[in-house]
Amino acid sequence: MAQSASFYDSRITIHDYLLSEWLRQTISEKEWRLNNNGNTAIVLEVHHRTPGNLRAFVQAIIRYINTGKSADVRFGSTDKVELVDINRATLEFSYKDHNGFHFMDPETYETVTLHDNLLGNAKDFLVENLPVQVLYAEGKAVQVELPASVSLKVIESAAGVRGDTASNVTKPAKLETGKTINVPLFIKEGETIKIDTRTGAYMGRA
Repeated sequence: MAQSASFYDSRITIHDYLLSEWLRQTISEKEWRLNNNGNTAIVLEVHHRTPGNLRAFVQAIIRYINTGKSADVRFGSTDKVELVDINRATLEFSYKDHNGFHFMDPETYETVTLHDNLLGNAKDFLVENLPVQVLYAEGKAVQVELPASVSLKVIESAAGVRGDTASNVTKPAKLETGKTINVPLFIKEGETIKIDTRTGAYMGRA
């Protein structure tokens, strides 16, 4: 498992946590981890607020590793947080059953099982052998990152009007993962299309 940026017993102010150029160059926003009141959490979203003449603060959505629950928290600009070490691994999706979603480590061939509450919307884009990035904090999987786009087959869609090649008129199409999206009228069942995993939107034929 590849080692990413690590921070041990490092306490910094929230202001420095957000604005430090070194941090911005070393880790991306989604890789920020912190210890909040003794509970390790992953930072999902972070916003710097300056409400009029009031003192600035940081509003963040975090997910606690030990419970999996998310929380909306607020920090003063001088509050201190502790950054914790993280690891990143590339896994390939294998299959899903009643126990969860099973991935294989291509280096060790070990199977890693993740549950749908961790995967969230990512499960709508998983096909066999798709590589994903899994982030670990304190040895526990905390987030799954998909490629920016995936290619999926259309398994169900109404026939379009003959000769209609307009891309601004759409129809629903069911993909091989079970997800339904809007596609141009000229897309047919059996075609493979490219999907933006961040928005779930159609990008074009694969």
